[in-house]
Amino acid sequence: MKTKIPGYYQAWAKGDRGAVEAFVGDEFTFTSPYDDHIDRAEFFRRCWPNAGQHARFDVLQVMPDGGDGAMVLYESTLKSGKKIRNAEYLQFDGERLRSVEVYFGLGPGETPTTPEAWAGARKHAVTAS
Repeated sequence: MKTKIPGYYQAWAKGDRGAVEAFVGDEFTFTSPYDDHIDRAEFFRRCWPNAGQHARFDVLQVMPDGGDGAMVLYESTLKSGKKIRNAEYLQFDGERLRSVEVYFGLGPGETPTTPEAWAGARKHAVTAS
């Protein structure tokens, strides 16, 4: 399992749908802040248009859970130059992915916004007009 995980991300970065489909099991589900346990077909419909937008994935850590899953921490550089950092919990059924739960994060060096910053931006926008 641990040795197969980087190949999944590399196939995604290359936009190699055949390779990604080979990784993803028939009963696959995908969960993210935008998706709640969507099935394999919906995953490819919603998410595949983003494939190939990554110049590279750097898998920073793979932490097996002692069973059929692992937490993966990665950084990705998009072709635009923007960097993102995510954590994903991958569960396997044999050699194929049964599920992925993705947790989005800020890119390295990005500063999070806060409600206070939003209030300041709204105040500035109101007084500037």
